[in-house]
Amino acid sequence: MKHIGALQAVVTAPVSDGEPSSAELDAIDHEMPLILAEVELLDAQIMTLDRPASELDERRIRRARNRVLAARRELTNKATTVLVPEVGA
Repeated sequence: MKHIGALQAVVTAPVSDGEPSSAELDAIDHEMPLILAEVELLDAQIMTLDRPASELDERRIRRARNRVLAARRELTNKATTVLVPEVGA
């Protein structure tokens, strides 16, 4: 019988302890307002999957979209202020 195993070394990175690094946790914490806003939007959209959207549903989805946009704007503005050096420094 012919052996069909891999002839080369494993190409995937070795698995570490599986825990996120502190930098990854900080990035998640930094993006948490956006994540929560997106979850809220998804919940509002899921509620209307099996029935026609009422006026209340449309308002809920619109407000959730506005929260997502506001969270993205704040996250972008924070990233921009961190990346742009101060003038005259």
